[in-house]
Amino acid sequence: MADGSEIDTGTGELLAEIRDRVAILTLNRPEARNALSDHLTPALRRMIKRFGDDAEVGAILITGAGTAFCAGGDVKGMGQGSTKAEVSFEQRVDDLRVKQRTLTGTLVAVRKPTVAAIPGPAAGAGLALALACDIRIAAESAILTTGYARIGLSGDYGMAWLLTRLAGFSRARELMLLSERVDARRAEALGLVNRVVPDVQLRETAFAIAVSLAEGPAIAFGHMKDNLDHAMLNGFLDSLDFEAENMVRTARTLDHKEAVRAFVEKRKAAFVGH
Repeated sequence: MADGSEIDTGTGELLAEIRDRVAILTLNRPEARNALSDHLTPALRRMIKRFGDDAEVGAILITGAGTAFCAGGDVKGMGQGSTKAEVSFEQRVDDLRVKQRTLTGTLVAVRKPTVAAIPGPAAGAGLALALACDIRIAAESAILTTGYARIGLSGDYGMAWLLTRLAGFSRARELMLLSERVDARRAEALGLVNRVVPDVQLRETAFAIAVSLAEGPAIAFGHMKDNLDHAMLNGFLDSLDFEAENMVRTARTLDHKEAVRAFVEKRKAAFVGH
């Protein structure tokens, strides 16, 4: 990896830097398998939004320190929170809705490519965080699990939506209800991860993919994601019409003209995001 600039996230539990136009976010609680906390989660929300809006960032890479991606919520802290009787049901629902929308909701809404590098366990909300990325690269020792059933919870952070679209109706129910530990190869077969690589190659491989995306045509990528999102909620003819509009938009960009010249000249295109 090229030398990059470290960025203050407000907490040591989340590391952030930009290298070769890739914003790297590293969940940094290895002693707790990078479980989400009252310090880590707000910082993660802020940095996803910041990098999503930063024109100098071409792609976002999310990973975990040590041998885990993210173990999800802090289960020990859940028991303590249940004693707060002064917080009403409605307040708790509203609070969780905001938290969900500003974490995985914001991540899904980012119009630039996002990559998750999964070195080990990804569970509960941690799994949802990985699934909310466009591309997931897993180490061979990675383990994925929904985990909610094991602690008597129904799921959050978009898990049902993400699983149903990635793994399908039947598999999503199996993964939620049985809450089994899924190894990397089975996760790849189910469509939960895109590629599995040896543990020692994970960070290098994921970063190389993120760099290639960061060097790509930013405007076209944004409209590709618009097309794909639109296609999940609309019929074929509506999708055709939507794609036509975005195709004409991207055909007018300098990036398209540069790519055509590069093709003719047999060289790599130098995209500028215009």
